[in-house]
Amino acid sequence: MIGNSESKREIVISVLIASFLTSFIGSAINIAIPVMGKEFKLNNVALTWLNTSFQLSAATFLLTFGKLADIKGRRELYYLGIFIFAFGVFLSIFSMSYSFLLLSRIIQGIGSSIIFATSSAILTSLYPQRRGYILGIYTTLVYLGLSFGPILGGFLTQYVGWKGIFVFTLILSILSMILGLFYRERESKREEKLDIWGTILFSSFVFLFLFGTAQILKPMGIISTIAGIIILLLFYFLERKVKDPLIDVELLINNKNFTFANITALINYASTFGVSFLLSLYLQNIKGISPRDAGLFLIFQPLTQALFSSWAGRLSDKKRPEILASTGMFIIGIFLFLLSKLSPRSPIFLIPIYGTFLGFGFALFSSPNTNIVMGSVDKKDYGFASSFLATMRVIGQSLSMVMVSLIFSLNNDLMNSYGTLMIIYGILCFVGVFLSIKRHEVRKTF
Repeated sequence: MIGNSESKREIVISVLIASFLTSFIGSAINIAIPVMGKEFKLNNVALTWLNTSFQLSAATFLLTFGKLADIKGRRELYYLGIFIFAFGVFLSIFSMSYSFLLLSRIIQGIGSSIIFATSSAILTSLYPQRRGYILGIYTTLVYLGLSFGPILGGFLTQYVGWKGIFVFTLILSILSMILGLFYRERESKREEKLDIWGTILFSSFVFLFLFGTAQILKPMGIISTIAGIIILLLFYFLERKVKDPLIDVELLINNKNFTFANITALINYASTFGVSFLLSLYLQNIKGISPRDAGLFLIFQPLTQALFSSWAGRLSDKKRPEILASTGMFIIGIFLFLLSKLSPRSPIFLIPIYGTFLGFGFALFSSPNTNIVMGSVDKKDYGFASSFLATMRVIGQSLSMVMVSLIFSLNNDLMNSYGTLMIIYGILCFVGVFLSIKRHEVRKTF
């Protein structure tokens, strides 16, 4: 059921704040990472784990929480996610060692996985007839978080210290929890049991695969990756036999819009998530500018996306969203290749120019692609669709950072690694364009 307008407004604001925070904290920490590295005396590979650990823990549990949201109700699970996220942020404030900070980031990732799994589902169920519109606002808040992250993160890191990022996040997390409590309408629940074995197998696959690829140059990494793939095969055969599967395999096979939209989302995030991390290192370690100024240079990409995401969402309610998404990925690919050409002597003003075009490409892709995913399933499966898309996003983000770790392990020269990664990201993005075009062709045949 949908509650009255006031309670609906409060839960929407709560969800939007939570979505803002989960993106804000990542982009803010990207700015603070060089400072953290100096404080804890960390190398580049260790630094990447401050992001990778968050993404790994989030990806591991996402689909489980999405399915639970469909079965038990999204509201209570959403509250739990906010609380766990806030608790992890609280622990970060008191981190005195790299290991403790890493643990707090893992806890934040678990809380974020619940928020990721329920946010789009809650908003879509509240505004089913204006799906593109509300998802556009949601995407806008996500990228406002990315926009303010570099600015506020840089300011806090320079004048307060990196822990100021977590204090700010904790305050808004508490506000989000308070607002969410006002929404008390009952939700319909399904007479369905959670696929326990499917949950264990899929979570094990995600963890082992991502952990393994992050350590792929070591024997343990190779073993972990192979074990993850084997578990995925076991999961596939199990899901075809159980009554209430965690993932409906027939849905993935027969619903081409859903499947292609999720694949392109995975590729998009795999080819873009590491960009801000690399540019932060480039600006501070190569160009020698302060964290605050680096944040100002990096704001243009997420701010542009925030400005155009709501418009792109509304447009996807009227126009073909797959065409918008394909155009967005093409623009992103072009400017990733341009970024790969940067050198220590390149004019610094190129960063905000390229960032602006990247942001526009992101806006054209994100909201329309989410609209495709949520519009391709029944309302009863909104939690699953939201969490599956979020799983693809987080796995893509994790793979993006895995590529960073891998290239840095092979080549410790920052500029060489930077250029190589940007080229790889650009190639991946054009693969995504190809698949997005194929999705358009598939739709025309039906």
